[in-house]
Amino acid sequence: MIELKRCTKCLTPETHESITFDEQGVCSVCRQVEFKDGKIDWKKKKEELTELIESYRGKYDYDCIVPFSGGKDSTWTLYYLMKEYKIKPLVVRFDHGFLRPNLNENTIRVLRNLGADFHTFTPNWKVVQKLMLQSFLEKGDFCWHCHTGIFSYPMWVALKYNVPLIFWGEPSSEYTSYYSYDQPEEVDEKRFNRFINLGITAVDMAIRLGGNVDERDFKPYTYPPLKELRKLNYRSVCLGSYIPWDVKMQSKVISDELGWQGDLVENVPEQYNYEKIECHMQGVRDYIKYIKRGYTRPTHLASIDIRHGRLEREEGLDMISKYEGKKPPSLEIFLEMVGLTEAEFFEIASSHSVSPWKLNVFEQESGQKLPDFDAWTREGKMKREDAELQLNKWKKSQ
Repeated sequence: MIELKRCTKCLTPETHESITFDEQGVCSVCRQVEFKDGKIDWKKKKEELTELIESYRGKYDYDCIVPFSGGKDSTWTLYYLMKEYKIKPLVVRFDHGFLRPNLNENTIRVLRNLGADFHTFTPNWKVVQKLMLQSFLEKGDFCWHCHTGIFSYPMWVALKYNVPLIFWGEPSSEYTSYYSYDQPEEVDEKRFNRFINLGITAVDMAIRLGGNVDERDFKPYTYPPLKELRKLNYRSVCLGSYIPWDVKMQSKVISDELGWQGDLVENVPEQYNYEKIECHMQGVRDYIKYIKRGYTRPTHLASIDIRHGRLEREEGLDMISKYEGKKPPSLEIFLEMVGLTEAEFFEIASSHSVSPWKLNVFEQESGQKLPDFDAWTREGKMKREDAELQLNKWKKSQ
């Protein structure tokens, strides 16, 4: 097994997206968090947040839109804004198709406790299946429909309901280096095209699918025209650009105050039961990341706790060795959804490996099924012949 270079402070490896290391071997994300903790005037940032909210308050049917998955970050964002500022939000969810039972119960509990209007949208599943397979073939990431829909659909809702202020959760600089904390980060079309859509626009995707999908079905995955958004006088920002982000503290608050409940996630230590509980395909997504980049969620979680002084580096390494790289039981569900065999899955995922990592797939052991596994979505399997059409076209392009 190839040994990856890791940050000398946390455990982030060289294959992490957008990562760089300085002369001390410390990664760019650690340096960004150091800047966040030591050089940002958070009192001034809070004043800017107050000024922003007051400039929009009471002028529209809703004071703002809060895009909402029901996970820890969007729940904290909604809770903080409603409790601290007494705003009237429109809560908007793009349903990616893999919501877990506990997540749906949390959503009902949170919305009833806070008292907010809720707008949810579920896209055409047959189209989603094609998009999942195509983005997996091209990028080794089946979540294109989720990435794009989550960040573009609420913007269409903003136009439809004439609500110009949109609040997201943490800034990307908390975990990656597409932006840093000393740079302004608006959640706009530039950011969307920079890394959200994986470099594939909805028009690109329509062409790749050969005109077999009604072009109107791509609208939820496109970013609204900038001209229309400017006419609305929109602002789309991260709450974490104005208040310091701390997921462990925030998860405890929403649990205590709203009854929000964590959940087990495939191949994630149970003490992190607040992390990525929304999606029953999370285990597959993490596993693909391991195949491509040689690390997965335990590395990410250990690195966060090391930066906050809550975990020793050696403890993090032990956790990684125990949990990472196991084949998730949910893989069988994913393969049914997109019509692939397991051999084809490994061939495709491995083709997207990031140097110097290379996985020996024969060394992998299987993880354990979670308690709610049998309740996960199994309907709507993709026909094998439909999958083969996309697969064969991809193979010819290689």
